[in-house]
Amino acid sequence: MNFEIDPTAPHSIVRRDFLKKLALGTAAALAAGEPRLLSAATGVIQPAPTADACILLWMGGGMAAPDTFDPKLYRPFKPGLAIKDTMSTFPDIETVVSGLRISQGLENIAKVMDRGTLIRSHIQPDLGSILHSRHQYHWHTGYVPPQTVACPHLGAWMAKVLGPRNPVIPPFINIGQRLEGVGEQEELKAFTTAGFFGSEFGPMNLPFPEAAAQSVRPPEGMDPGRFSSRYEQFKRLVKAGTQTSFVSDYQQESMLRSMENAHRLLNAKERSAFDINLEPKENLAVYDTGRFGRGCLLARRLVEAGARFVEVTTEYVPFLNWDTHANGHTTAADMKKQIDAPIDRLILDLEARGLLDRTLVILASEFSRDMMMEGKPGSNAADQTTEAVDVMTELKHYGLHRHFTAGSSVLMFGGGMKKGLVHGATSPDRPSVTIEKPVSVIDLHATILTAMGISPKTAYDVEKRPFYATADGVGVPVREIFA
Repeated sequence: MNFEIDPTAPHSIVRRDFLKKLALGTAAALAAGEPRLLSAATGVIQPAPTADACILLWMGGGMAAPDTFDPKLYRPFKPGLAIKDTMSTFPDIETVVSGLRISQGLENIAKVMDRGTLIRSHIQPDLGSILHSRHQYHWHTGYVPPQTVACPHLGAWMAKVLGPRNPVIPPFINIGQRLEGVGEQEELKAFTTAGFFGSEFGPMNLPFPEAAAQSVRPPEGMDPGRFSSRYEQFKRLVKAGTQTSFVSDYQQESMLRSMENAHRLLNAKERSAFDINLEPKENLAVYDTGRFGRGCLLARRLVEAGARFVEVTTEYVPFLNWDTHANGHTTAADMKKQIDAPIDRLILDLEARGLLDRTLVILASEFSRDMMMEGKPGSNAADQTTEAVDVMTELKHYGLHRHFTAGSSVLMFGGGMKKGLVHGATSPDRPSVTIEKPVSVIDLHATILTAMGISPKTAYDVEKRPFYATADGVGVPVREIFA
């Protein structure tokens, strides 16, 4: 099922090859007929859910665990500091959980760690060439790219299998990530999709949370009659266009149903959930640390209104945000300012509204970072750093610049998870590899899906073969972290 990619090829060639093969999978998805649920026929029993909704807080670009939730070997910067002698570039701080310390700059999150489970042993596979796009695709779909079919995003599985919590609110909403006008946009589009499930299970994309309210209003100045007339004409054009293309009847109907769902929302009272300016000013001010912070507020409002799955991202753009190839310490300090207060308030707001117990909140990233090592010990992955030094002479050298896959952190709140738990561990010395209770991407997905009431063995017939919610249906939930 997998295409193979030559890990020794230059990154520009790997990227072109990746895109070409992703396009083939997308074309196959559009031509595919209706996927048929196999689980009932194969005796798969869906677990009792511990959560009804899910919020994924995505740290796009590779959040360094030693500078966030797994601090160790801190040394303050000074010219002449050897890279081999340091890992964390921030001192650690206490949390409300006895013995649990996280990184300076996350003082607000430290106050709510007693509501969450911290996994310090998340591992990613060595995909040969450690491209952000490949690892983000793998994390969001559970499948190593590229594939011969377009794999559904984790949120699309929830939308398809569970359906909407509120028929008016889209079950899958993506906040904060632009899919146009940014680097690697085609790769981002490849996993931000419902794949073969069809358009109606795909995401509603809201790249700018402060403008979300505009996306659920008819065009300003257009009377309702004219708008409805245009909408009907557009539906006819879509139907005529798809009939003359390679799009299957199922995919065409799914596209039309997604349009109907969007039109229904324009006339529903629930559209007020998209307007964060309706929030009390004092609460809005806490969340207002940037697009990510405002996205957290929007996610809370949407879950209150009945959204099933919401992803909020710090936005992945090459060499920005968590993609800390240069000026790593300074950039990480800024990113923590953007996420610390909003995440704390999101958890407290959900708790105050009685929603946290049934809302699974996940903070994750595609991999961690290290100062010296690309990939993991023994990896042949190509080194993508633009500058390598052994001794720091400038502040820009101080930070975790390289992609590291052998040990990262995932933070989970609510949704049936234990409170105040630390699961797994990484080595106290370099390299910071997982040494206890490793949690793979496939098993993390199995855990998330199980919490939502979806068996990891759930399968659909696609092109006359089973396609599973976790790769090959072998994902195993981490039962130790369930309450």
